Amino acid sequence: MRTRHRDRREFLAGMGLSAAALAWSGALRAADAPARGGPHVAINQWSVGATRGRDKKRPSVPLDEELAELAACGINGLEPGLHAAEQAEALAAKLTKHGLQMRSIYTGSELLDTATAEKEIQRILALAKRAKALGTKIVVTNPSPLPSRRGKSDAQLKAQAAGLNRLGRGLAALGLTLAYHNHDVELEHAAREFHHMMLGTEPACLSLCLDAHWVYRGAGHSQVALFDVVKLYGTRVVELHLRQSKDNVWSETFGDGDIDYRALGKALAALGAKPLLVLEQGPEQGTPQTIEVAEAHRRSCRYAKEVFSGSIR
Repeated sequence: MRTRHRDRREFLAGMGLSAAALAWSGALRAADAPARGGPHVAINQWSVGATRGRDKKRPSVPLDEELAELAACGINGLEPGLHAAEQAEALAAKLTKHGLQMRSIYTGSELLDTATAEKEIQRILALAKRAKALGTKIVVTNPSPLPSRRGKSDAQLKAQAAGLNRLGRGLAALGLTLAYHNHDVELEHAAREFHHMMLGTEPACLSLCLDAHWVYRGAGHSQVALFDVVKLYGTRVVELHLRQSKDNVWSETFGDGDIDYRALGKALAALGAKPLLVLEQGPEQGTPQTIEVAEAHRRSCRYAKEVFSGSIR
């Protein structure tokens, strides 16, 4: 099974806020005007940094330039990976300057034992309070896996679900939504971790950030499994991470490919779900590299707005 060159947790831990600055090649041509209107489309910080990391000519640009170019491509917001409240403070003013919103934030979590879980819950609540004041509505978390992709025990799964419930309850009291995110490791062992995080928690406390491609890949490249997850938990989906592949290799841009995102949007809409759309296209071994970074983001944004314009707003 293919995996990312660098795990999201490793990437965000190593790069911090500077990852948001790792993005851009030249100015857009007039003929490449971005998509306007339609649904709000944000982009995840990992996607920005990972896509820029392939550019050998410009491995980094100033943050202001990065954000200006994101906005020029028609992207409406950024989902940053944050750990502490002061990081949100540092980023918010620059986002506002370029007309970008921060409707969601991503943060990891360690919830397997009571002492650590309580510290993590307090950290995330403090971060969330500040982020809410800056426009955030959704806090996305992916509890850390065990080393060597070792499956968590039943006791650990129960403890983690209980921690998510407590965190979600605290965020709900602030008027915020907690959304569970997974990669492929949570789909191993009959998807016991993924399913228990959904079935072992209260819907009022925990929603789902559906990373469609990680579900697809974690289930052995199965679109059937992905749509079964939608049938089971679609009413809890508040955010949708957007990534595509062709022949099971991540594509250069978000577009047509292995997953039928038009059908996915319709399935979610039929359940009454109106998730926040967040681009998370990125490279892996075998991903083509034929266009500049700006063009890749522009095409991904345009496709997302086109595909979901009739089902999600």
